[in-house]
Amino acid sequence: MQGLQRGACAIVGVAESDLGQVAPGMSALDLMAQATHRALQDCGLSLRDIDGVFATTSQSRMPTLALCEYLGISPRYHDGTNIGGCSFMSMVAHAQMAIQAGLCTIALIAYGSTQRSAGRANVAAPDPNPHEAPYRPIYTASSYALAAARHMYEYGTTREQLAEVAVAARQWALHNPVAWEKTPLTVEDVLASRMVSHPLTVRDCCLVTDGGGALIMTSAARANDLRKAPAYVLGVGEHLSHYHISCMPDLTVTGAVHSGAAAYAMAGLGPRDIDVVEVYDAFTITTLLFLEDLGFCPKGEGGRFVSGGTIAPGGSLPVNTNGGGLSYCHPGMYGVFALIEAVRQIRGEAGQRQVAKCETALAHGNGGTLSSQSTVILGGGAAV
Repeated sequence: MQGLQRGACAIVGVAESDLGQVAPGMSALDLMAQATHRALQDCGLSLRDIDGVFATTSQSRMPTLALCEYLGISPRYHDGTNIGGCSFMSMVAHAQMAIQAGLCTIALIAYGSTQRSAGRANVAAPDPNPHEAPYRPIYTASSYALAAARHMYEYGTTREQLAEVAVAARQWALHNPVAWEKTPLTVEDVLASRMVSHPLTVRDCCLVTDGGGALIMTSAARANDLRKAPAYVLGVGEHLSHYHISCMPDLTVTGAVHSGAAAYAMAGLGPRDIDVVEVYDAFTITTLLFLEDLGFCPKGEGGRFVSGGTIAPGGSLPVNTNGGGLSYCHPGMYGVFALIEAVRQIRGEAGQRQVAKCETALAHGNGGTLSSQSTVILGGGAAV
């Protein structure tokens, strides 16, 4: 993205709120605020230091206004971008723009959702689409099932290969103390589970949980004075290709091709330089598509690439090391959690799931029905 400088800004604080199914009566704003306070504690700053707020949630019409009122702050700059689950990767780019331009110095990026405990009552419904509604799809599972079916038809991808993605995520989740799913999972378990929208079973689909997350960003110069080692923003990219799945140009190629290329160009890195990959895994097919489109394997080879434990603990490419949206948490918009895990891996704070000598991490977000894509590449001090 033009004007952004490699390594000029860094993420200095990260935190989740309570996850899973939260206490009765808690709201999305409660979780956003809880994560904010924890992220501030993580980096040693306070509410009065925040002068830029970037927030979104499907449970508030004006999330930045609502969150600022809740926290009792009046920022100099604000951004309520909502392009689905990749909003937070885009907000990293937008926050860097604001910081470089002098519009703010300490930026908060926050999200919260109680979609599990609140059910569908307080979660936004999809916009009506006269071209898709007559077929009575299960939103959003049927949209992603179309992409999976096309990938299987075009490239010979199998249901067993899709299941490998869910199994790898579960293996990582077993090393994450706050992951929702803690029962071992096999390929056979995935295939035998309830069909949701062919070819995707319930184990090919993300969790439905409550949860919130927050990031604190500042300039590289300011970051050096704070509590934790910074995770520098080396590259960013974003791309919008469509809204409804029926208008997707190619069901097997996502906008990650473009967002990833932009992020790599800004970072001066390529796929082989990335130590850890955190991609949005709302469904098993998304992991395959993004690994292909981000250059970790050729187009059509995703199924074969993930087979045999390549992306599982001990594999050659650590992917979704927190357990991802399939086994760790998925409160509606997952992107912020991929960023949180990327930062923790760079800091060496991931405990049993820590990847050795992790200097670079790629976090990729997805929104809508493969509609919006945003990529962030982070690095430790040695990578700047």
